[in-house]
Amino acid sequence: GYEETQESFENRNEGETLKTILIIIGIALIVAGGEAVVYGAKNIALAAGMTETLVGLTIVALGTSLPELVTSIVAARKGETGMAVGNVVGSNIFNVLLILGVSSAIHPIAVNAASVWDLYILIGIGILTYVFGLTKKAIKRPEGAVMVLLYFAAMAFAIVR
Repeated sequence: GYEETQESFENRNEGETLKTILIIIGIALIVAGGEAVVYGAKNIALAAGMTETLVGLTIVALGTSLPELVTSIVAARKGETGMAVGNVVGSNIFNVLLILGVSSAIHPIAVNAASVWDLYILIGIGILTYVFGLTKKAIKRPEGAVMVLLYFAAMAFAIVR
């Protein structure tokens, strides 16, 4: 009866406390990792003569997007195409609206000419992806290949400018 219920309650509380501590540690590590990525990327940019925007578009973007790539590939291979598309679309909406919004609410973010070009490219690629998705209600291999080539073209453009 009562002793078993009390013991079960205490064990549950200990488990919840441990979860809370792990969540706090995880958040602290994410913040520290973010600081390290920004610091390291900025130093790479300065050492290589690259702009911070270019490092953000290449090194930082690639590093933060690799988990999404793996998740989407695994989902697509398992036939969970909605999960694969939702992961990418959701991540982009989250990054553009929440991350950029919160970041600029904390500290204003300057928009330079390079950023405007990047926004035009983002809008154009978004429209193209929408069109690819409308045709035959699928993004097939040839369209995927075009998208990969466009990624490399956009990166080449970012490096050249």
